Amino acid sequence: MALSGDGDNFRARRKRMMEAIAPGATAIMPSMPVAVRSGDVEFIYRQDSDFYYLTGFAEPESVAVLSPGHPDGEFVMFVRPRDKERETWTGRRAGVEGAIVEYGADKAYVIDELEKILPRYLEKSERVHYPLGLNEKMDERVLKLIRWAHTMRPRTGVGPSSIIDSRDIIHEARVKKEPAELEAMRRAMAISADAHKRAMMKARGGMREWQIEAEIEYAFRSQGATGPSYPSIVASGPNAATLHYINNDREMRTGELLLIDAGAEYDFYAADITRTWPIGARFTGLQRSLYEIVLDAQLKAIDAIKPGMHFDDPHEVALRVLVDGMRQLGILHGSAEEIIETGAYRRYYMHRTGHWLGMDVHDVGLYRVDGASRVLEPGMVLTVEPGLYIYPDDDEVPESFRGVGIRIEDDVLVTEDGHEVMTAATPKSIADVEALTAAQ
Repeated sequence: MALSGDGDNFRARRKRMMEAIAPGATAIMPSMPVAVRSGDVEFIYRQDSDFYYLTGFAEPESVAVLSPGHPDGEFVMFVRPRDKERETWTGRRAGVEGAIVEYGADKAYVIDELEKILPRYLEKSERVHYPLGLNEKMDERVLKLIRWAHTMRPRTGVGPSSIIDSRDIIHEARVKKEPAELEAMRRAMAISADAHKRAMMKARGGMREWQIEAEIEYAFRSQGATGPSYPSIVASGPNAATLHYINNDREMRTGELLLIDAGAEYDFYAADITRTWPIGARFTGLQRSLYEIVLDAQLKAIDAIKPGMHFDDPHEVALRVLVDGMRQLGILHGSAEEIIETGAYRRYYMHRTGHWLGMDVHDVGLYRVDGASRVLEPGMVLTVEPGLYIYPDDDEVPESFRGVGIRIEDDVLVTEDGHEVMTAATPKSIADVEALTAAQ
């Protein structure tokens, strides 16, 4: 992405980062390494989210350096050189000139000059902010230079005395979304909503799960998304009781439930939506009873989201509704308090009710601060996704309940005066769902 679009946003983020580490520090951010899929075939490249958040630069084999007040430039990039022969095979590179003109670097060098240039920034830095473990090959190169600068410290009186994980600062910044980030997320969610509605209308008994996966991902790509933000889950019948089922190869049957957990990625931002519905039919009485419990839990959990509440509050609300519902249906026995205290509910609801959402589907940011559940603030985006899962071989429940999985998930923005369900365009009421699934 060139600076002509969101350049001001990237500049503002770098400025905040430099203010956070100043004075006397240098932050070094490596790009995500290329990953090999098989043989000489690589996975489609996707830049590290933190690196992109600060630079807008999507190419591999690159390093960004932020050094507040440094006379040779506060924002420096090391990138791949322009290479006509290589670019013929793999596409245009920004190169050194592009890093400056298109991405706002004060100075730029080819990546092979890292060992020559980086010492200028390390030799007078008391602290180095660096994300160890992201890129092992780059770790070796950078640590070698840091060790060299540290050995010079007794002679010069300056140089690095500590390495700090740069992700602590960046991740805290990423928890609350800027307007431009929310715009990208809204687009990802709108595309995802269309994909889910397409699946509801298309799925019929006799089709394979992968056919619906193809319909979903066609909707993603045809509307400008880069693809799914995580492997799409298309789980029919008993497969829906497996939380992260991604084989997507079973033949579906009319009337059984289909759980789809799928979200598009647009401009590096993710959507995350789950819906569960009967294939080519209406809900049966049992399906309706279970679905209504999960939907009620989700709606009440969403209502608990507003500034000043805690991240754990929606989970606690949803959990109580689910437990009460399972007691009424005879799935669980005993008092709600006892079931929650002993964790007996985990047999049928084994995950939390939500997570942060942003550039990554399980986005960065602390869930607990000083030992307590984090207070919700405007700009935070979280998922709300209660569910019930009963395995096919569970002999502790009546046979009619077995082999059922139901999850309903929406993406929710904390606003100044409450919340906004950003994925509200995706049908989830029984009437709205049946209007699509039962249509011929």
